[in-house]
Amino acid sequence: MKPILAALVLILFTSCTTPPKVDWDARVGKLNFDEAVRELGPPEKSAKLTDNTRVADWIFVRGRSEPSFHTFPDGRVLRTEGVRGFDQILRLTFAADGKLSGWKRVWR
Repeated sequence: MKPILAALVLILFTSCTTPPKVDWDARVGKLNFDEAVRELGPPEKSAKLTDNTRVADWIFVRGRSEPSFHTFPDGRVLRTEGVRGFDQILRLTFAADGKLSGWKRVWR
């Protein structure tokens, strides 16, 4: 019985860990666009500028809309859409040589 309990506790602790946060500052000058796509998937938006830099956005958290319910004295209930939250975006900028030159988080 004890080995089963120990295994369950081990599974509980290992399944509840969060992945480590990425140190984007350490990846500047090293990561290229193709590696970013392999790691993060295709970007939501991407644009190549006239100076051959590329700006790409990945959505990490999509803003949600929570409905609101209004109850009237006569028993009617009116459902309306609430305010939509902001999308959380990771914006990576790649220099003309293809290497990561900057990053920032954007909310829109």
